[in-house]
Amino acid sequence: MPRKLLFEILIAIFLGIFAGIFTGLIPGVHINLVGVLVLSSSLFLLNYFSPLSLALFIVAMSITHTFLDSIPSIFLGAPDSGLELSVLPGHKLLLQGRGYEAVFLTVVGSFFAVVVCLSLTPILIPLIKYGYPVIEPYIVYILIFFSAVLILREVKSRFWALVVYLLSGVLGIVTLTMPYLKQPLFPMLSGLFGTSILIVSLMQKTKIPEQRITYPKLKVEEVLSYLGLGTFASLLVGTMPGMGSSQAAIISSSVKKNNKPENFLIMLGSINTIVMVVSFIALYTIDKARNGSVVVISKILGEFNFGYLVLFLITSLFVAGIASFLALKISKVFCKFMGRVNYKSLCMGVISLIIVLVFILTGPLGLLVLIVSSILGITTSLLGIGKNHLMGCLLLPVILFFLL
Repeated sequence: MPRKLLFEILIAIFLGIFAGIFTGLIPGVHINLVGVLVLSSSLFLLNYFSPLSLALFIVAMSITHTFLDSIPSIFLGAPDSGLELSVLPGHKLLLQGRGYEAVFLTVVGSFFAVVVCLSLTPILIPLIKYGYPVIEPYIVYILIFFSAVLILREVKSRFWALVVYLLSGVLGIVTLTMPYLKQPLFPMLSGLFGTSILIVSLMQKTKIPEQRITYPKLKVEEVLSYLGLGTFASLLVGTMPGMGSSQAAIISSSVKKNNKPENFLIMLGSINTIVMVVSFIALYTIDKARNGSVVVISKILGEFNFGYLVLFLITSLFVAGIASFLALKISKVFCKFMGRVNYKSLCMGVISLIIVLVFILTGPLGLLVLIVSSILGITTSLLGIGKNHLMGCLLLPVILFFLL
């Protein structure tokens, strides 16, 4: 590789890492938005960068994002798509003064997810290539099965669990099919899993204790078990159209009963990253782009060959190491910040920020979706049933997509 091209690629990767920090920490600013901006300005950018450099910028940004987006989800209750369920166990640890530990667990999951994917790539390539056509006709039945398991496992009330699942499903269908609503997931997920939790915290006058820099005691067999579960679920949904981290998390959480918050956070961290890495492998093996970042990459590069895949996987591991360090350092800053700020004021500030961002990014329609989804999220808390049933907002539309 010529020295000039190598230098250009390194610049692109580090710029991608910087962009991933920005998208990961700022609620509402998604990697897909940045990817579209890169694609729309590619004619100008290609005067200064090669197509490969632009693609590696997207890769570095996407991987970094999966490491840092757990920080606002856990500390601020502002979840990104794919990390909605991390708010629940993350908030639980935050209330115990273990917010840093919660981020550490997601970082462990994300880092080892990259290692697992790289190690299994020789197996994953033929598995996706030949397994995808076999599983595709049955994916809808798999989702229906796991949705049923989720509802039947509700301890408080299966009836209300079903009602909430269906209501959130209807909300998802209406929101995702609104013709004039851009970024529909942001207001919907922010209401169901963000503002609703913050409003309930205000109602209950929750106080955040001083955050300690502690490290969890992890059992190797449990970590491997949840990493394996996350890998299986991510493979199952990562190659399917219209599916991603959220559906993989639901499948994984349905398999194991009474998930410990620590293990669950490791699994969620791994899923978010595995789905991204598997999407690179899927682009090579079945020539299908399964998320916004990969769509942009495929359009910039055109033909995606084995050499590109190897370079993407090596870049993912390199970026994962840097992103792990950055996530832990930044989360320590958040720990100090949480100890000095009045939690009531913080909740109100985050709610206000989400409202402003929703209005800027999605307009009045987005605000309506935010209000409705927040009410549904609060209702779930008042009923005392699991917020995981709210994932019907994504599961039901996908099920209907496959059935119809």
